[in-house]
Amino acid sequence: MTKSELILKLAERYPHLYQRDVERLVGTIFETISVALSRGDRVELRGFGAFSVKRRNARTGRNPRTGASVQVKAKVVPFFKTGKQLRERLNGN
Repeated sequence: MTKSELILKLAERYPHLYQRDVERLVGTIFETISVALSRGDRVELRGFGAFSVKRRNARTGRNPRTGASVQVKAKVVPFFKTGKQLRERLNGN
């Protein structure tokens, strides 16, 4: 599901809201999660899951085309862990 599909589903489910308001709401939620993660905070949505950041150390990698060694810099990557209710729903429990 894309962001625009999510907006359309929400607009259909809540017809008393204007689509532009739903777009603003979804955009605000995503922006708030992004800002929190960029600060290094953890975002937990009960029953759905938790977003956090993980740090990856610098390492020596390999160029798959040439086989040459390359240095890969340290970086921070987003990480998502599913919540119990979501996991159970996916597994049919």
